[in-house]
Amino acid sequence: MPGRMPRIVAHLLAALLILAMAVGLGGCASSAYDPTANWTADQLYADAKEQLDSGNWGAAVKALQKLESRYPFGRYAQQAQLDLAWASYKEGERAEALVAVDRFIRLHPTHERLDYAFFLKGLINFNSREGLIARMAGQDLSERDQQASREAYEAFKQVITRFPQSRYAEDALARMKFLVNAMASGEVHIARYYYNRGAYVAAVNRAQDVVSLYKQTPAMEEALNLMVLSYGKLGLTELRDDTLRVLERTFPQSRFLAVARRAATARSDVQPPPRTASN
Repeated sequence: MPGRMPRIVAHLLAALLILAMAVGLGGCASSAYDPTANWTADQLYADAKEQLDSGNWGAAVKALQKLESRYPFGRYAQQAQLDLAWASYKEGERAEALVAVDRFIRLHPTHERLDYAFFLKGLINFNSREGLIARMAGQDLSERDQQASREAYEAFKQVITRFPQSRYAEDALARMKFLVNAMASGEVHIARYYYNRGAYVAAVNRAQDVVSLYKQTPAMEEALNLMVLSYGKLGLTELRDDTLRVLERTFPQSRFLAVARRAATARSDVQPPPRTASN
């Protein structure tokens, strides 16, 4: 009897160990259980749509990703790509939103909702938090990312040129006009930055971009003034005077004229190199 006791204890310990492992595995299995595992595409999209309608953007993103991974083909997958772009945008995930909408545009170049895809791409880059609402709140949009503005402009341009009858065309056109002014203001902001730091050549280059690319924008007025001032600092008096005449002719009531005229009569800080016989 005494010799059998250790064997009985060993068997009991082994049994308890097996039981504990079984309970542990059962717990893992239950925690990994996915109630949507056998759902159809209809059911998965209905769940995603419910999250979208409720504004639960993070949950909607997860539901749409699940739908697209399980059913990568068909109308639900196409709709999931568009909805995923929108939900990611609303969640504040701009990079993920752009990836989703670009994938849709690439994979479905003849889709009936391609106009919306381009509009959405423009909207993502435009970023409503830095758009018209922010402008009314007084935010200086000239300091925005110019590349994002250009990409937004090009996407909206696709809408109005390829889909002129689209329900999004009017809104796209309004945003394009706004973006042109914002981009011009951005270039002037940079030109002013360079001028204030004595980088007059760089200031002229930026201001010239405004004059050549954004002729009809209010920012052109200050761009011409910055060119007058910068040419004066560089000692390029002929270019300075020519630009001043353009400013006077184009904006006869300009608030910059007094400063520009004083600069035109002041001694230049930098003198041009002397002319040689070869010149």
